[in-house]
Amino acid sequence: MFQNSNIKNSFKIQNSKFKISETRIMIREDIQQTKLEKLARIREYGMDPYPEKSERNFRNTNASEKFEEFAGRVITLAGRVRSIRPMGGSAFANIEDESGKMQLFLNKANMPEELFLLFTKNVELGDFVQVTGELFLTKTEEKSLKVIDWKMLSKNIRPIPTEHFGIKDEEELLRKRYLDLMTNPETRELFRKKNIFWQTTIRTFLASAGFLEVQNPVFEHTPGGADAEPFTTHHNALDQDFYMRISLELALKRLLVGGYEKVFEIGRVFRNEGIDRHHLQEYDAMEFYAAYWDLQKGIEFSENLYKEVVKNVTGSMVTGYEGATIDWSKKFPVVDYFDAFKKETSIDLSEDVSVETLMAKADELGIKYEKSYGKGRMIDTVYKKTVRQKMIQPCFLVGHPIEVSPLAKKDPNNPKKVLRFQVVAGKAELCNAFAELNDPIDQKARFEDQMKLREAGDNEAQMIDDDFVEALEYGMPNAFGFGLSERFFSFLMDKSVRECVIFPAMKSKE
Repeated sequence: MFQNSNIKNSFKIQNSKFKISETRIMIREDIQQTKLEKLARIREYGMDPYPEKSERNFRNTNASEKFEEFAGRVITLAGRVRSIRPMGGSAFANIEDESGKMQLFLNKANMPEELFLLFTKNVELGDFVQVTGELFLTKTEEKSLKVIDWKMLSKNIRPIPTEHFGIKDEEELLRKRYLDLMTNPETRELFRKKNIFWQTTIRTFLASAGFLEVQNPVFEHTPGGADAEPFTTHHNALDQDFYMRISLELALKRLLVGGYEKVFEIGRVFRNEGIDRHHLQEYDAMEFYAAYWDLQKGIEFSENLYKEVVKNVTGSMVTGYEGATIDWSKKFPVVDYFDAFKKETSIDLSEDVSVETLMAKADELGIKYEKSYGKGRMIDTVYKKTVRQKMIQPCFLVGHPIEVSPLAKKDPNNPKKVLRFQVVAGKAELCNAFAELNDPIDQKARFEDQMKLREAGDNEAQMIDDDFVEALEYGMPNAFGFGLSERFFSFLMDKSVRECVIFPAMKSKE
């Protein structure tokens, strides 16, 4: 009896949902039909609802800022209609362009009645209009435009979500980002800040330090420079398969071989891995390489870069991330990887530690891993679930194990370590930096070790790049290399990296 009751209730709920969905579809179709009728009336009047030209000569904010100077002068504005309030023989409306909003006042006395009625009966929220008139102050002292003429610039034929009652589903907002931008000013501001992050700060900072910006190929015969599974594509003209690059590194280091001393690139990279708060399949990254720099010089330069980015993007030296307060103003402390790993796990990586020992520790701590993992992957897996979880304030994590750093130079004082650092804050890795390996024999041997891991089932282990090894054989100067991605920007915004990509890849709707 209880089961039958549940089944009946379930049918009632499903039937109710179906009816609600069906009703919504009918309402949408009715709204769209009404919009098409209004579009037809605008055409019947002789007005092109999608003209080529606009005569706008002021942005809304400019008109507002220079109000006293231009009060009484005829000017032309344009923008999206955000509100309309008809009041018999007059009407108020608001239009918005990228700079801001402006109130409009329309009255039958100021324009042909037909043109007035065309506006009040056929213009809707979301339409783009051009308006011509005089600036004046209303009785409530609000800066407004007294409209004497108008024309349609773009008539919408779909209902526009409102700022307060619009789309709330995050997946839908990401899929239709234009609606998110249209209805949420904070989203528009987010991507203005992202421009400050990349263009105004990082690009300017590097250029002012004498770095040359370059653009390298996205297609590669051999992917390298990171531990990641690549995407593949086919080049029809060459009739060859290519990999899409997983990092910017190896092409930039070839330029050091060629004679450049300071180079950088800001570009898209592609990694065929899972989606989470910190990872995405395609995203923007930046890497720079400086010949004759050592790790210490790189640390000093990088700390200055981070502080400049934080200040310019957020306007403060204190940010928040997942409930934690991050203070970027202090000097970043240096944390030794081996010391921190021993403190959290009791395993001393300076000794001969076996894969089995690391797997036993992972089992003890409840850390998941794949049986195919080699020593380097196991060290990294345990580190991420132990050491990194304690790293909240910005610091330089230095002295990584050689097994997790196939492209970094060995530490001359400890061959089990490499000359590498990462900036870590809020439990997140926010960059990767090396004293670059320039010994071609050592590099070839490490690539071969990586290939053994691939053959054992590790799809993220690096491949042998014989062309890169050959380039090293011609000689590459000692160099410092550094890379960060838009993960750092999303960190500063306290959002997932996917939210901070303007059009992220989404699964298509079935």
